[in-house]
Amino acid sequence: MQDAVTFDPCERDSAPFIYPRPATPQQQPATQDKREFNKLQKRLRRQVGNAIIDYGMIHEGDRVMVCLSGGKDSYTLLEILRNLQRNAPVDFSLVAVNLDQKQPGFPEHVLPEYLETTGVDYHILERDTYSVVKEKTPEGKTTCALCSRLRRGSLYGFAEQIGANKIALGHHREDILETLFLNMFFGGSLKSMPPKLLSDDGRNMVIRPLAYCREADIAEFARQMAFPIIPCNLCGSQPNLQRQVVKEMLAEWEAKHPGRLESMFKAVTNVAPSQLADRELFDFAGLEEKQARMQASRIDIQQEL
Repeated sequence: MQDAVTFDPCERDSAPFIYPRPATPQQQPATQDKREFNKLQKRLRRQVGNAIIDYGMIHEGDRVMVCLSGGKDSYTLLEILRNLQRNAPVDFSLVAVNLDQKQPGFPEHVLPEYLETTGVDYHILERDTYSVVKEKTPEGKTTCALCSRLRRGSLYGFAEQIGANKIALGHHREDILETLFLNMFFGGSLKSMPPKLLSDDGRNMVIRPLAYCREADIAEFARQMAFPIIPCNLCGSQPNLQRQVVKEMLAEWEAKHPGRLESMFKAVTNVAPSQLADRELFDFAGLEEKQARMQASRIDIQQEL
């Protein structure tokens, strides 16, 4: 895949399993400030809508497979897309897919019970990737790289089986920035998670509609909606993850200099290849020729006078 990011996050939390009563669509806790919730929901809808428009993520007749892990991000993604679907200028369908990786103690009933309340078509895809990851990963090494590779392979193949031409993932703004720094620090490359990606074989189109959304907003939305969060006890529970170190670094920067993350994300969308050093992206060797052309076409005011 073009975004062969070694540091693909598992978005679920590592706290103990939480099984609240599944929230019904549009449910709001009685004690919440409805006005603030509405502002938050509108902001998320606007940001997702802008990302979809800016990157041409969804078109007429698309069947969008929403990868639902049981974490706050994917729940929010599904809910916001359901919101937008009702008023979208194009007709598209949604299908939710959960990959049951056969983790010990995984509460298999939670997601089906929740999805039944939404009316969204859904599938539970059972693949024992947990055992493979545990068997293949040396003691003390992180499982993220292999786990994410196996997840992608399973989900991408299943998308073709069910006729989904778009695969929606729940990565948000901070995920994109964390991956940028992880690749710089440990991968020696300046790349991250693009909002829209075509796989190398041309068979899958991946979209990230939450690309403009702040993680804090998503967490608050998930809390207010009382989503039945299912933590991950494979990736998210690992100690000393480099992603967690980078997450803390970015959070500290934002606390000391509010707005820094927003500025950094804008930088990801405003790249100047001539100001970097990638010879594939910019013709540095041809600058002398360009200079000669510019000089030849230049009007010498002094000479004319």
